[in-house]
Amino acid sequence: MSAGPLGGPNLDSLTVGDGSTATDWSVAMVESTMARYSPGSIGGWSYPVGLYLYGQYLVYQRTHDARYLSYIKSYVDRFVDSGGNIGQGFNNLDSMQAGRLLTILHHETGQSRYQKAAKKIRDRLNTYPRTSEGGFWHSTSDSRRSQLWADGVYMVNPFLVEYGKEFGDSAYAGNEATGQLAVYGSHLQVANGLLKHAWDESGDASWAHPQTGLAPEHWCRAIGWYSMAIVNVLDAVPADHPRRAQLLTLLRKLAAGIEKHQDPATGRWFQVVDKGSRDDNWTETSCSSMFTFALSRSVQQGYVDAHYAQVAQRGYQGVLAKISLGGDGRTNLTDISIGTNVGNYSYYIQRERKTNDFHGLGAFLIMNEQLDEQLDEQID
Repeated sequence: MSAGPLGGPNLDSLTVGDGSTATDWSVAMVESTMARYSPGSIGGWSYPVGLYLYGQYLVYQRTHDARYLSYIKSYVDRFVDSGGNIGQGFNNLDSMQAGRLLTILHHETGQSRYQKAAKKIRDRLNTYPRTSEGGFWHSTSDSRRSQLWADGVYMVNPFLVEYGKEFGDSAYAGNEATGQLAVYGSHLQVANGLLKHAWDESGDASWAHPQTGLAPEHWCRAIGWYSMAIVNVLDAVPADHPRRAQLLTLLRKLAAGIEKHQDPATGRWFQVVDKGSRDDNWTETSCSSMFTFALSRSVQQGYVDAHYAQVAQRGYQGVLAKISLGGDGRTNLTDISIGTNVGNYSYYIQRERKTNDFHGLGAFLIMNEQLDEQLDEQID
């Protein structure tokens, strides 16, 4: 194995047991994305960029390529000054997701400014508006008031439990995060195990069912966000946490629903998960990555039955069919839905299908670092 520019291994490819060469897709994707964007041009403070860079950090943890961490730090330092000030009001859950990078950078550098910036999110939760049962609104804006979106649990709760571990606030963080997942799950999960995209306590939203307050459809990435969040939180809280059994019940019902609606032809999942038989529906790459990660990790941790490992493997192969190297040698990941509001079936189906959208890149890296065991064996 050749040396990289900083003396570490060059992981663009590996020679496997049969003499063939296997691409390290995580490294190839990170190298391609860093070539396409500088830390200054990759985008503003946002959850899609935050998701991607969290995935890049996972690759850094495996490869120890210092350039990957330096890139993340350069991005974050655009927004956090030397005194720990960050110019964000944190008035919606989406704006909190990139806070995971603050906790990571404090862990890696020990610099107090990252703790100060992260604490701004933690303190904002003390006054952030909630439903009557304590669920965080998706946003403080009038158009989102009283609404729980399945997306939102990933935007704040993984950050929260990681913040708690890093800064000695685990008791609050674990109780808050498990409580959020329980409240959201109690409203969004229906009999088939899947979650509706959103619920409006007020019932005022145009999409809200007049009796239930639920959105009409099972949008795949919303469910993917929830699936990853519940696994992340279960990984972080103590085995004897009082809400653990409730979260495991939610996860096991969800896993069964995910398995039932996996596309047998591709191993992926559809944009509207439960309506794969419709001709205009299509398999979406980011949610397929998210489901694959969540099922694989859940089997590994003993949260669900072992047979879900096969479901995850089918999903993994399905997602790998969507990544390739272009003529420029850079990765291309296709069929990723752009950011999406709550809507009806036709709205979701008509969403633009992008290549290399950060929603998909981040989800892919999280999935690939979980599932590419062959690569781990070669490096070991």
